[in-house]
Formats: sequence, structure tokens, C-alpha cells
Amino acid sequence: MADALVINGLSKRFGGLRAVQDVSFTVKENETVALIGPNGAGKTTSFHLITGFHRPDTGSVMAFGREIVGLKPHDICALGLARTFQVAKPFGAMTVLSNVMTGAFLRSKNNAVAREKAREAIEFVGLSAKEQTAAKDLTTIDQRRLEMARALATEPKLLLLDEVMAGLNPAEIDQAVALVGKLSGRGLTIVIVEHVMRAIMAVAKHIVVLDHGQKIAEGSPKEIVENPEVIRAYLGSYVHPPAGGAGA
Repeated sequence: MADALVINGLSKRFGGLRAVQDVSFTVKENETVALIGPNGAGKTTSFHLITGFHRPDTGSVMAFGREIVGLKPHDICALGLARTFQVAKPFGAMTVLSNVMTGAFLRSKNNAVAREKAREAIEFVGLSAKEQTAAKDLTTIDQRRLEMARALATEPKLLLLDEVMAGLNPAEIDQAVALVGKLSGRGLTIVIVEHVMRAIMAVAKHIVVLDHGQKIAEGSPKEIVENPEVIRAYLGSYVHPPAGGAGA
């Protein structure tokens, strides 16, 4: 498989804080890669650097063979990289359909075309019955579905998902896992940041682990859960659950 995303030596400092330090990893086309680590590890900052919301101090981001450091977020999105955010922020007073059309307008300014593309994305994520509902009236999981639909409406080749399962109950997590599987089955390349380890183990074929802004490990799910450094830094409660229930 060809490389969809190549991160090389990515670093970012905010004042005295080294948020990301010399991070490198590669994502193959049609692969689902997880980016995991404790809070403050640099995961969301890495997403910001990849998608142009912050400019790295040093390092390179190659998407489908093109250097994208220095491009604006909307230009990066136009190249086929779309993302969701850790906290869903839809246009609350607008309907689901109108929200998703804002993504579709990236490819076409024609209202009819954008509406059709938006409805395709809404149907894909399972929100067709709520397309006329105001975004502010959606449940947490449906707001996350809406964010995915809006990203899909931009017609991405690579989708970055930032904690789309945060705050969901177990049944909703199962639904979200199934949706990520559908996205992968559609041929999308996916990079996912998530703390719900059972979900990560279900969807990711390759995992990159960050701690204090540095990459401490990468490999298959089996390699990661057996890595002593990863267990120490992050996975202790997942690999060795306390009595009375698993921690994730």
C-alpha cells in the first residue's frame, strides 16, 4: 500500500511547554491507525499540526506525497484531509442538514448538489431521521455522528477522528465502533485518537503511543498491550484491571 500520511520529526513548543517533540510515523492508504496516550501526551496537538490549525516549529507532514506544512486548514481539507474535534461544536441553531451542507460546499457551491452530498453523508452515519432537527437538540452521540457526516461531506480520502467516543455509554461505544468500521470499509484512511481501549483494539491495525509529547512505541495492538513502557505510561489499568471491573 502507498503512504497516505508521513509525519517526520514533528515538534511544537508553546512557551516553555514541549507539546510535541520529534514525532514520526507513517499511515498507509486504507489503514486505520490509532494515536493513544495519557492526557497531555500531544495527541490533539498532533492533529492540529497535521491539519494546519498550528504550524510546527520543525518537521514535515506529507499527505499523499505532498508537503502540507504551511497550508491553511481549508486548503488541507480540499486536498482530502478532514477531521472531527474533541468537543463537537455544530452550528446549534441550524438543522443537521444545513450543518452537513457546510462541509459539502467545499466541493460545490451549488445548493442542490451540496444538499444531495450532505444527505448521502447523513444517511451513511444513520441520522436521516433527524436531518431537520436543530443540532443543539441532538444527543452527544448524534452530535458526534453529525461531525462525522460534515467531515464526510467534504469527500475526504483521510479522516482524523478525535475522541469520537468520549462520554458515550457502552452501547453507544459499540455503535461508534461499528460506524468507524463502516468508514474503513468505505476505503477511507483513518487516524483515530481515543481513550476507550476496547474500541481501539477493535478498529485499529496499528497503534502509535505518545507520552509527554514523544512517541514511546508503535506497533500492532498485540505488541502495544505487551510493551512494558506503554503499560507503565498508560495501559496499566487496561492490561491489569483492578478487581471488580476493567479500567479503560
